[in-house]
Amino acid sequence: MHSWWESVSKARSRILSLSSILSLSSTTTISSLADSDRPALSLLSSPDAYSLISAALSAPTSGSGADQLCQWLYETYLSNDINLSLIVMLYIPILLDIYLTRIHSSDTSTMPSLAGFEAVLLAIYTTEAKSRAGKAVVVQIPDLGQPSLYHTPRIRATDERRRASVGVLSPPLEPQVAVKSTKRACIVGVALDCYFKQISHMPSWSKVDFCKFVAVWAGQDCSCRNEFDRNEFEIENVNGAFFGSNGHEIDEVVEELGNLEIEKVDDFGNNEFESRKSVRIPLPWELLQPTLRILGHCLLGPLNSQDVKDAASFSVRSLYARGSHDLVPQAILATRSLIQLDKRARETAKMAAVNSSSNANTPSKPKKPEVFLVSK
Repeated sequence: MHSWWESVSKARSRILSLSSILSLSSTTTISSLADSDRPALSLLSSPDAYSLISAALSAPTSGSGADQLCQWLYETYLSNDINLSLIVMLYIPILLDIYLTRIHSSDTSTMPSLAGFEAVLLAIYTTEAKSRAGKAVVVQIPDLGQPSLYHTPRIRATDERRRASVGVLSPPLEPQVAVKSTKRACIVGVALDCYFKQISHMPSWSKVDFCKFVAVWAGQDCSCRNEFDRNEFEIENVNGAFFGSNGHEIDEVVEELGNLEIEKVDDFGNNEFESRKSVRIPLPWELLQPTLRILGHCLLGPLNSQDVKDAASFSVRSLYARGSHDLVPQAILATRSLIQLDKRARETAKMAAVNSSSNANTPSKPKKPEVFLVSK
């Protein structure tokens, strides 16, 4: 009981501190969340709060060392409260989008200070490095050259074969005190990996935003993006355009999905996505690998809404086009696999919908009365 009340009190204190940082017009919206029984969850699942905080992060002066919102995110993540850390993870996609866009769109001489953003990323990186205790993240890769359980007699594998069947997902993390240009991709990749670990707790609008950002990062809008979908199932463009020929029905779906989007408006009434220029972001494997894992969840997660799956489908195809133009074998192989899985899932769902509608329209025959034979 004491630990529960301590967690609630800490969450209420952090929310009230957040309301004092944001503009006066949003103070009531944020502070009212502190009165709920589960304040951290209320802030996590509030689309209004997400829109307000995202607009504050997108301000032209955000991200500096004196940015109070970045300081709030930094202190909140280091509070050692799992519920509060989820709130920080919620804003990792938009924080990374703004950070990477400014890094790669500004000259080094005119680049604004991004010490606030980097402090948040370093806090996540340092915490993850401590939890890994200097060990690499590995995965066991099945070796088809080794005998399976069904081989008779079984041959014991040698140590060399065992070592060869281990793949390294992430090497040991070195301590970092600053975000250097040579370590930026690794630090950003660790932040994305931490977001992926908590993605089941993230609301749908955060996932949709991440998919939109990835499509912008890829920066590849060419016909090869749709080479898997010619004369196939239509895929929705996250900006509202469909590739296909089913005009009226598709337009209706686009309008419905557009109503589900959270529109981020700054203090001047400008749309946050329209006001930001698209920038082609370098995508090394340290950054691309966790990005593909997140997109895989958004694409194939059974509990994800259809707008999340459509946004992820478009982003994966954009990354495929980017990998094809950059001639990156790992990116091509991974994105092709996700595209094929997406196509099969959509075809299966389409067939299931057709079968269910046909079964509903087929009249059921009345059952014949049962006849029981009774011996005299």
